[in-house]
Order: sequence, then C-alpha cells, then structure tokens
Amino acid sequence: MPRALRHAHIIGCREPLIHRLVPALIHEMGDHYPELSAARALIVETLRLEETRFKQTLDRGLRLLEEETGRLADAAPLSGDVAFRLYDTFGFPLDLTQDVLRGQGRAVDVAGFNAAMDEQRRKARDAWAGSGEAATERLWFELRETVGATEFLGYDTEIAEAQVLAIVSGDARVEEAGTGASVQIIVNQTPFYGESGGQVGDAGALFGESVEVEISDTLKKIGDLFVHVGVVTKGVLKTGLGVELRVDHERRSAIRANHSATHLLHAALRRRLGEHVSQKGSLVTPDRLRFDISHPAALSADDLAAIEVEVNARVRANVAVATRLMTPDDARAEGAMALFGEKYGDEVRVVSMGGGDPSCGKQALFSIELCGGTHVRRTGDIGVLKVVGESAVAAGVRRIEAVTGGGAQSWLAERDRLLMEAAATLRVAPAELPVRVAALVDERRRLEREVADLRRQVAMGGGGSATDAPREIQGVRFLTRQLEGIPAKDLKGMADELKKQLGSGVVALTGVMDGKASLVIGVTDDLVGRFSAVELVKVGAAALGGKGGGGRPDMAQAGGPDANQAAAAIEAIAAALGS
Repeated sequence: MPRALRHAHIIGCREPLIHRLVPALIHEMGDHYPELSAARALIVETLRLEETRFKQTLDRGLRLLEEETGRLADAAPLSGDVAFRLYDTFGFPLDLTQDVLRGQGRAVDVAGFNAAMDEQRRKARDAWAGSGEAATERLWFELRETVGATEFLGYDTEIAEAQVLAIVSGDARVEEAGTGASVQIIVNQTPFYGESGGQVGDAGALFGESVEVEISDTLKKIGDLFVHVGVVTKGVLKTGLGVELRVDHERRSAIRANHSATHLLHAALRRRLGEHVSQKGSLVTPDRLRFDISHPAALSADDLAAIEVEVNARVRANVAVATRLMTPDDARAEGAMALFGEKYGDEVRVVSMGGGDPSCGKQALFSIELCGGTHVRRTGDIGVLKVVGESAVAAGVRRIEAVTGGGAQSWLAERDRLLMEAAATLRVAPAELPVRVAALVDERRRLEREVADLRRQVAMGGGGSATDAPREIQGVRFLTRQLEGIPAKDLKGMADELKKQLGSGVVALTGVMDGKASLVIGVTDDLVGRFSAVELVKVGAAALGGKGGGGRPDMAQAGGPDANQAAAAIEAIAAALGS
C-alpha cells in the first residue's frame, strides 16, 4: 500500500483511492475469505482512514528525505540512522525509502538500519527483563507442565470443592504459607472466572481445615491455568489441602450484568450505526462496562439515546439468555459474531439473547456472539443500562462507557443530588433549572460585553499612568497605555482602535492582571516598512521577564511574569524606536 500510494502521489493523485478497489478484491477472493464480505464496510472505511493518514506521513517523510539527500554527494548511500529515524519517528518503511532512493541511483545503509533496530529491541528487552516478569512467566509454564490445566466450573456454580496443587509467594513456589502471607494459588478445579476477554477475574474466599484465604483477583495464565490471588487471613495454607472456594456472589452478579449488557450494546450499535461496527476492546468490571468499537465519527446525542432505549427494551423483555457449545463453523452459520482475526478451538461457547428460543432461528435473536465470559440467566437481570460516556481512543475507534443495575441506580441518584443542589442554589424548582441557567448565561454575556466596552473607553481616554497624549521619537508618534485589570484578549482590539485614532505611529499597551503582564504592539500601515511589531514586542517581553512573542508586522503580542516591569517594557520599546 505505501508503494502504491507513493506512485499515485508521483502521478498527481491527491485523494485516497485504494479503498475503491475493495469490491474488486471481494469479487476475486470473497469465496476463499468470506470474512471480507462480512466486514466490507469496515474494510473500506479503515482503508480510507489509513490512506489519509499515510498520505500525511508520506508528505513529511519525503520532505525529510529530500533534506537529508540534499546534504549527500552524488550516489552516496543514505545513513542507516537516518533511514531508521524515518521509520521509527515518521512511520516511513525501509522498503519505501529504498524505493524512493532507487530512482536517484542511491542505496540505503541497511546494516546501519538493522543495527539501530537491534539497539532499540535490546533496550526494550532490558526494560522488560528488569521488571521481573520474565522469571514469573517461566514459573507459570513450569507449573502448567507439572499440575496441568485448571477445570473451570463457574458457568454452573459459584461454590466448589478443590485441592490445592501449588502455592506461589513472591516469585517462588512454596509448600505452605502462614497468616498474612500474600499468595497465588492453583487448584485442580475452580468456580472462579480468570480475567480474560475483557472481563475481570472473580473475587471471594477459600476455606479449608483451620485456614481461610481472602481472594482478591483471579488470573488466567498460559491459556488454561487459573491463578487465585489473595492473602491468608487465618491458619496455614498447605499444598495438597482440600478446600472449598466461594465466589463473591454480589460482585459476580454485577459483572454478569455488565458483560451481558455489552452484548446487547454491541447489537444495538450495529443496528443504529451500521454493520461496519465491530468490537475493538472491552472492559467488564462490577462497577461499569467499557466497550470500544470501530466507527469513524463521534456518536451524536440522538444516537446514544436511541441505543440506550433499544438496549433497555431488550432488558425489559426479560427473555432467557441461551448458551450452546458448537463448532466455530456452525456458530458462524448461525450468525454468531466473532472477533476478527481471533483464533478459536474446535468447540466454542455461543451466547444468544434478546429474542426467543434459539431453535426458532437466528432471526428471532437480537444478539448472538462467541463468548467465554459469565452472563445473566435472563436479560431482566441486567436491571437497566445507562450510557455515561462516549469518547475517542484512537483513529477510527470510539469508546462507550455505561453502568447497569445498582451501578446505574447509584449514578442516577448522584446526578439527581447534583440537580437538586443546583436548583436549591438558584432557588428554583428542578424543572425550571434549564431556563434559569440560560438566563444567567445571557446576563453574564451582557455584563461581560458592558465591562469590555467600559475597559475600551478607559483605554481610549487614557486612565493609565502614562501621558494620554502620544510622544514623538525621531519623528514617530508613540502612544502608550498602562492598564490594570485588562485581559490579554482585549488588548488587540484596543490597539486597533488607538491606531485609527493615531493615524500614523506606534501603539504600545500593557495590561496587568493576576500579577502577570501582557503586551501588545501595533504599528500603522505606513510605518510597517520601518518597524516590525514582532521585533518591538520581543524587546518589551524581555523586560517583563518573558521570552519571544509573535504576530504580524503590524500587530504582535507577548507576555511576562514580572508585572512590576510594565513601565520598563514601554521604555525599552521607546529606546528601540529611537535607535
């Protein structure tokens, strides 16, 4: 694609074009790769966005490449460090750099490029190895080989008996752990869900003979090894001990509600926005859910409201959530959604909800997805869904945040409290609050305009410590004002007015507010050839303890932290005019 875009750039094509070839691609390859047809809209939009971004990369990279080759002798190779900088900083691939230079009869120092790449990888490896993760991960591999996979029972129960197979404390395996020890426990079977697929791990407790462990999290290592993270709160935990594991029911119920809500949300988003919408990530916790989707633009308030209404209608229908084990091909034939590019085993778990009996066919269902998480038994168990946020997380990816059940109730109660507090402050009924706030905003804007007009009148009429009349410096009229309590944004308009009054000359205004000084310089058009407002404002800014300043030759602005030097700044500008 980069090469194609460069050649399109060479022949003068300035608009994205590769995305237009998707229909031809699907016609040729769709029989072999049916996911191309299913994801057509997403592929087209993704390619268009990638082309647009890469054209910007291409323009920046070609400019830098032109600058670097301009310093080289004829036919001299490009430094590997420069080629790597193009790749690492600007996303300019090595083969594209080589392709560009080939036309100039130049080569790239590939050995130098590879050396720079290896150095970057070495630094990354050192940083990772230094975190202590490498040794721990090796330990999980060894334990998986020794004790085998953990059998998960959590779809059907929240309480189960098990045997402790291994205990890890710190980064080492131990045979026992006493009260107060932080441990990671592996058992032969568990009702605890291990963090995966965006769903957080379960918490709860482990009980054995004269021993108790508070489980704060459950992780999944090496695919099927469940690790229970906790603290021994009573007794001594030993390898081989028979124990009972109990999942925190309320926490699990909240997680189930949020996870099932993400499925309904996904289906509602696709219905509202289009079939190009697909899951790009999710987070399911007891308190909230977060769902990332492929979509090129922000969702409108109407979109969010409609999606929320759709999901809650499915929640109120209170239909059963069905789970079946199927082959991946049979699941897709049923219309099950899967993560694009995700690898699945010979058997997958298919979760369907929002419709009638799955035996009635996929048309009766609102949502059907491949999912290994835990879910509610009926949609009504979700309670209610409330969307609380929508934002961008990456190019072409939007994030929806929502709460359900008790979390939604708490969120709404807090919003109601804030509404009542605001209404009480303004001494109106809650229903009258929007009108009252709008009136206050209008009143504030009117007062701000009046204040700005008064400030302008003060400035136009003098009122500062400087003499109202302009002074003359080597035949140039120099009008100054030192103003207190004037915002920087108002100074330019005042300078324009004073330039008109002055006719010909230079205007210098200083405004002091909150202990800081702002400076504006205006030069009338007839004097722009002799004096630059930008150069004059830099002189004044230095006196104020600031740096630089910018604008146009006829109008420039700067500032500084030392408001006590406002008069000194004016005199420095006067000196520059006289030099």
